[in-house]
Amino acid sequence: MTVTGQDTDARGAHEALDDGRPSVRLRAALAVGTAPDPRYVGTLVERCAVEPEFFVRDMLTWALTRHPVSVTLPALLREVRSERAQARSQALHTLSKIGDRRAWPAITPRLLADPDDEVARSAWRTAVLLVPEGEEAALATALAGLLGRGGRETQLSLSRALVALGEAAKPALRGAAAAPDPQVRAHALATQRLLRDPDTGFESAVEEAKRVVALGGGPGRAPGSGPEQPPDGGPRQPPDGGSEQAPDIEPGQGPNGGPGQGPGDVSEREGQ
Repeated sequence: MTVTGQDTDARGAHEALDDGRPSVRLRAALAVGTAPDPRYVGTLVERCAVEPEFFVRDMLTWALTRHPVSVTLPALLREVRSERAQARSQALHTLSKIGDRRAWPAITPRLLADPDDEVARSAWRTAVLLVPEGEEAALATALAGLLGRGGRETQLSLSRALVALGEAAKPALRGAAAAPDPQVRAHALATQRLLRDPDTGFESAVEEAKRVVALGGGPGRAPGSGPEQPPDGGPRQPPDGGSEQAPDIEPGQGPNGGPGQGPGDVSEREGQ
């Protein structure tokens, strides 16, 4: 069998993507994205599942977006069902970058409620981007059922997803604001405030929502709606102020440049 120059190049690229040095893997992913070849797609997807370095993963995602959707989409849809959490999370992230709504049926309730926070957060972001017209309210209901879950970053991701749905999220948030669980109520009220005023800091919205819940407030008195009435009917007290702006938890831009078209749109995920 004759070994062509292309075969040698492909073998070299596969080896470089598996190299022990992150800088070599990064350059290999950039090279593969600059000169797309369907032979690389399987290796790119496999590396996404195990790559430990954030910037290399970002470059792998960019390289996948440079290949034909007809080749990448089936491989990514298989990967969202993987037993490995990173494989699911990275496949979802890549689907969000590709933006092909044929992937929507793969965003199942099971993925939205995935026990791994990184997978769930990726699923929320991807769902908001791919949801078909007319199904936004159903998605909002599913997401609102997860309010109160996790720590600050997880709750912020969920709030952002609901805010991105706009008006479609309002009925689901009203229902969650009346939930018996005070943590769910507080998260719902904070999200309602962010929906009304996107410039509000998340920390400020959460703290005010907790005060409302502690005073027995609910959907009838959302945070930010004005001074709170004490239970004894005494004079209203101004709410504790402060507009602490939540820090941007996005990890920053990935590497740009290189020959040809560089990865101009890199990851927007927090901490991946």
